[in-house]
Amino acid sequence: KTLDLALAIRDRYAIQPLVHFTCVGAGRSDIQRHLDRVRALGLTDILALRGDPPKGQTDFVPAPDGFSYANELVEFIASQGGFSIAVAGYPEKHPAASGFDSDVQNLKRKIDAGASLVITQLFFDNTAFFRFSDALGSLGTDIPVVPGILPMTDPSQIEKMAQMCGASVPQRFAAELRASSDPAKTGVDFAIAQCRELKARGVKGFHFYPLNKAKAVAA
Repeated sequence: KTLDLALAIRDRYAIQPLVHFTCVGAGRSDIQRHLDRVRALGLTDILALRGDPPKGQTDFVPAPDGFSYANELVEFIASQGGFSIAVAGYPEKHPAASGFDSDVQNLKRKIDAGASLVITQLFFDNTAFFRFSDALGSLGTDIPVVPGILPMTDPSQIEKMAQMCGASVPQRFAAELRASSDPAKTGVDFAIAQCRELKARGVKGFHFYPLNKAKAVAA
């Protein structure tokens, strides 16, 4: 359904969509067919992700003749020509990474393979984003980095976010969210403050994670 939605966004709103694509369960021939269809539809922008292991599996197992890492997928897409490729970055490191520095090096491999944009995992501590951006810049990379923002409106999400993607939640914000009589407003206000600080430091745009709660993003 990803391509159906992408076409609807393009045709209804005249916006060039960024097509989400993972290589979970897909070999090179599968990926090639998908890229050929994307190209035939006139779509040019792809968010290339390795993807998470399927539900019930703890380790990522590539499909026969598939890819084990996102940089391999990026290199394959880039070799086709005509696509702009975005990749994922992790301000607080990927949960499976051995450390922050090694994870930034992994991101550099994706950039060197052909990526021209980084979209980050969600985070709630802007200092983590600034540290991440500085570390990437120190490696000689200057491509745009788009911060991922989640307006967290439900206190029960706090532990889930930490477990799911390794995003730490500042203790003060967590306490305010739990004590608030209107957690939705508290979460939205916090996200607005995040964006204002990031914009003041030169960030040009944002990627919002609605988690099927579009009202919070609209607010």
